[in-house]
Amino acid sequence: MPRPARVRRSAAGARSRRQALGALAALLAQLICPAHADEPPLAAEPARLAAQGLLVAIAVAGERLVAVGDRGIIVLSDDSGASWTQAAAVPTQALLTGVCFIDARHGVAVGHDEVILTSADAGRTWTRTHYAPQAQRPLLDLWCDGSGRVIAVGAYSAYLTSSDAGAHWNEVAFKPTPRPPAARSSDAAAAASAGVAAEEESARGGYHLNRIVGAGAGRLYIAGEAGHLYRSDDGGASWLTLASPYEGSFFDVLPLAGEALLALGLRGHLYRSADAGGSWRQIDTGTVALLDGATQLAARAVAIVGFSGVVLVSRDDGHTFMLLQQADRAGLAAAVALGDGRLVAVGEDGARVISTGAPPAARSAP
Repeated sequence: MPRPARVRRSAAGARSRRQALGALAALLAQLICPAHADEPPLAAEPARLAAQGLLVAIAVAGERLVAVGDRGIIVLSDDSGASWTQAAAVPTQALLTGVCFIDARHGVAVGHDEVILTSADAGRTWTRTHYAPQAQRPLLDLWCDGSGRVIAVGAYSAYLTSSDAGAHWNEVAFKPTPRPPAARSSDAAAAASAGVAAEEESARGGYHLNRIVGAGAGRLYIAGEAGHLYRSDDGGASWLTLASPYEGSFFDVLPLAGEALLALGLRGHLYRSADAGGSWRQIDTGTVALLDGATQLAARAVAIVGFSGVVLVSRDDGHTFMLLQQADRAGLAAAVALGDGRLVAVGEDGARVISTGAPPAARSAP
């Protein structure tokens, strides 16, 4: 979903993202007034239709689903998305943008005002452990593992780490290693160009880091604005800038079997890599809608959701996709798989269950 309207420097990707969902942009415009550092944040208010409002992210907590979104709303489902209840205590009204669970009970959520929340009761109640509205640098996503390690990322290359399940946080400078220029006669010019780009990035505060995901064995990926993709092979201790197939913003990456990887972003752009981001091939999606979230359905099945009610399904490990356009065309931001071919997706109109069906056999990969 769109990133904060109060961020003054707005990349072309972020602008296109807001324009793609005008009604949602109008809603987020209500959040542009920065909070005062000396004023405690308000708590989320009870909402009868909490699960039908704007929800941005969703996670699995044991047998429970937990979704987060507008004005500090957090909702819980114990019946695979058929019904939802609102969390009892959430100490913020900021837009929440990411959520993950370390185990069935311990979770972390992040959002605007650089707010970070933790839960020790499977999402029923939450405690605020970090809050920095004066920074005007919203957090956009986070990753956590079973050991209690958490990494939160956000606007202007915000990068915070925790080693105790989100109770305490350290801000870390995000300084990825530049990708070596391709070997060719213009190496010197390419290196100079890379140096200029790095200086420009540093001067403006860094690129927005939109999504962070884990791929096992210490490997992590980050999807960023302006065509930036990053990989860590040591659990986030260091990062490498990957080759990028285009200059538009990326909003999610999905690791597949082996070294395979999908990267998705603006105007239906979808790319597949077979070598952990070393090279890319564009995938035809049949849509120009922004693609915002991806999840593994089964061993070789993948689902991607996006604006305008777009649902893309692959049965051949992400080589080809079939478009399942939702009739109401409401924007979708993220999804988790139920394991039976169905998705629980969240977005502009809250949470919903979507059947992916069984599309015809996909074409062979070129």
